[in-house]
Parts: sequence; C-alpha cells; structure tokens
Amino acid sequence: MSRPLRIVVAKAGLDGHDRGAKVIARALRDAGMEVIYTGLFQSPEQIVQTAIQEDADGIGLSILSGAHMTLFPLVVEQLKAQGAGDIVFFGGGTIPAEDAEELKKAGVREIFTPGAPLQNIIDFVERECGRGRQLVG
Repeated sequence: MSRPLRIVVAKAGLDGHDRGAKVIARALRDAGMEVIYTGLFQSPEQIVQTAIQEDADGIGLSILSGAHMTLFPLVVEQLKAQGAGDIVFFGGGTIPAEDAEELKKAGVREIFTPGAPLQNIIDFVERECGRGRQLVG
C-alpha cells in the first residue's frame, strides 16, 4: 500500500496573511494527504529544505504580497539546485493572468487565484503529485 501524498504548504517572504494557505492545507488534509504547513515568513531555501527533509511530493506556495515574480522563481531555482526538480511546485494568490503564464514558463506547475474551487486544487494535487510514484505492496 502506498503512503499518502505529502504536500508542503508555505508562506514566503514578508507576507503575513495565511488564511488562504490554512484553508488549502485543511482541504488537502481532509482529502487524505499529509500536509506540512511551514508557517509564515519562510525563505525559498527554507521551503525547499523542508520539502526535501519531509520527502514531499509537492509544494504549494501562497503569496499575497505582490512578490510572486521574485519568490516563485527562487523556489524553482532552489528545487533545481538541490536536485529536487521532481517535487511538483504550485502556487496561489493575487497573481495577474499574465504573471501566472510567465511563472508557468519558469517552472511553476500551476497557479490558483482567490476563489479557485478547493476541489480543483485537490484534483490537481492528486493528479500531478501522484504521477510517477511507485506503488508499494
């Protein structure tokens, strides 16, 4: 039997608004996933290190501060630098559509904006983070 998906939910930079991240974390947990919530004010390096140490299948990063064009690419760079490019990285927040497209081209797998149905996020995580996993048992 395989283990549940493990997802790190994080807040980066000086963004102190974590209500949405907590809602996502709870929804993923209620869908049967193991969720590691990093808390506020994490650096991209800390987020990636947590994901590696926790053997995470995915990282969900929430940014409402407007720093998404800086912080998201830094997480992608850290994943590559640490040889952890197989960890699915997705994000959410108040991100304009044109920025979301640029972030996807830079390696962010998906962007969810405020109001995205929780089921869409759950479905994405189950589909994308579950790919390539070996079933045990």
